[in-house]
Amino acid sequence: MLERLLSRFAKTPPAAVRAPEGRRLYAIGDIHGHLDLLGGLLTQIGADEAARSGPRGELIFLGDLINRGPQSAQVIDHLIALQAERPETRFLLGNHEEVFLKALSGDRGALRFFDRMGGAQTILSYGITRNAYEAADYDELAAMLEKVVPPAHRAFLASFEDMIVEGDYVFVHAGVRPRVPLEEQKPGDLRWIRDDFLREARPLIPGMVIVHGHTIFEDIIERPGRIGLDTGAYRSGVLSAMGFEGSERWILQENS
Repeated sequence: MLERLLSRFAKTPPAAVRAPEGRRLYAIGDIHGHLDLLGGLLTQIGADEAARSGPRGELIFLGDLINRGPQSAQVIDHLIALQAERPETRFLLGNHEEVFLKALSGDRGALRFFDRMGGAQTILSYGITRNAYEAADYDELAAMLEKVVPPAHRAFLASFEDMIVEGDYVFVHAGVRPRVPLEEQKPGDLRWIRDDFLREARPLIPGMVIVHGHTIFEDIIERPGRIGLDTGAYRSGVLSAMGFEGSERWILQENS
């Protein structure tokens, strides 16, 4: 709660860090099944590219494309098409995608957890009816998902990365373990860490800024050594992104 309150009032001046020379990056926060917000934000990014001219932007999605919102399957379809159009687009594996992939592999414990963490909306987005979903046990639900989730969706999600390092920025889904070198970070921390990462007052990796999603703030949060871009699209109606070029960075947001 204190972190959320501080996010509204406290701003730390940008650190002297740079994106890779001659390139422009856009990082997009947690979408959580909101195709409407995604479409609007991508339109904004296109307009921003045109207004700035220069290099074409490279998109980095911070994970949690799915769950909680109503159109997870449709978001995946849209982003598969986007990557075909813009092959330089990259994706980080969020904790929600991690659990979905485990559930699809036949892990019944993962399927139960997926169901509790907003997976019902994802299941329904694949065309399974509410009545069928509510009547099914987990074995039946697994069989339904086996039929309706396209292999292309599984392959797409399985291709996602754990960490992306570009210039002085480190892009991850959740955060990093403080005082652990990047090459020693564990995938579980990169996708799930919260308190140990957020409570760290010092820069987490000297000379680098961590850009992450996963933890919801009322607005984009900047602290020494980290930037949080998850503004809770599924409950606030605000999907956020940040552009990076040279020593500049700027905010783009789509509101429902």
